[in-house]
Amino acid sequence: METKITKTKKNKDIDKKDEISDKSKKEKTHPLIKSPRITEKSAIDAERGVYTFNVAQSANKNEIKKAINFVYGVTPVSISITQIAKKTVTRRGITSVKQGGKKAVVHLKKGDKITFA
Repeated sequence: METKITKTKKNKDIDKKDEISDKSKKEKTHPLIKSPRITEKSAIDAERGVYTFNVAQSANKNEIKKAINFVYGVTPVSISITQIAKKTVTRRGITSVKQGGKKAVVHLKKGDKITFA
């Protein structure tokens, strides 16, 4: 009877490892692409095949193109990069700074789509 218990424990451990490896296979990431930029405007543009991403400060167009191809499996037609300025905000009398950043607008050819989980 003890051997049956150990077998089931081993099977459960194997199943857990399989689940973990399946999750890691589904989600590819790249250090240059921080996140998709989800706004009302970007949702409208996504219908036309134009997607917006927050990217690292050091990223350039060629690196972003390779990263998009690696993560999503589509080749961009063109990429536009825009700097986002730092902004001062006041909350409850305390002044602080919203950090700026960099965003990339990625244009895909007709028929190509990117789906976000």
